[in-house]
Amino acid sequence: MDFNSSIQRLSIMIVPFLVAVIFHEVAHGFIAYRWGDSTARDQGRITFNPAPHIDPLGTLILPVLMMFTGSGMLFGWARPVPINPSRFKKYRAGLFWVSLAGPAMNFLLAGLSGLAFAAILRFVSPEFYLFEPLMEMTKVSVMLNFSLGIFNLLPLPPLDGSKMIESFLPYNAMKAYESIAQYSFWILLALMMTGALSILSGPIHFLTRFTLMSSISLFQIPLGLP
Repeated sequence: MDFNSSIQRLSIMIVPFLVAVIFHEVAHGFIAYRWGDSTARDQGRITFNPAPHIDPLGTLILPVLMMFTGSGMLFGWARPVPINPSRFKKYRAGLFWVSLAGPAMNFLLAGLSGLAFAAILRFVSPEFYLFEPLMEMTKVSVMLNFSLGIFNLLPLPPLDGSKMIESFLPYNAMKAYESIAQYSFWILLALMMTGALSILSGPIHFLTRFTLMSSISLFQIPLGLP
């Protein structure tokens, strides 16, 4: 991939990526506040301003490098919002819904991106100089958000899926389950290197295509999927 193609790929992917990871964290903080924990709000983290959420490695260096080099996968994260479950009105219910909020936000963004894709196709002239970049950006946003949402539902501590499971476990079982977190990086690395995580690509691609096709149908666009 030449330099110009790399820059073009980066310009298409960087905004959807930042929106996906930042909105994910804001959703956690907002729902935590609704359940009685104001930690994220007190630290200024319930904001769509990117600055407080940026992790230099996970939000900038690693994903930009992967985008720039045309890597077949995209991996990254924002700074996790601070959550104090002991302040929840109801511990187990709060833990479950706060954990679900991040992936749910990504699924919502995927749906909205699909609608934006169809709206651009329906109402924006192909002659408009940003027509193709906007089309690509919305398609990328659909796939990125489904990818991030599904990945975070994996039952591996400290991912959101594990916290949802913990909300149903007795105290001792919860602590034993949380202890896996010290090995999670190496487990994920092994899964990526062996290609085991590719099992997620099936549902991600299915949901992406389903969302785009459904949006096109909703806008009554008499075209096949571009």
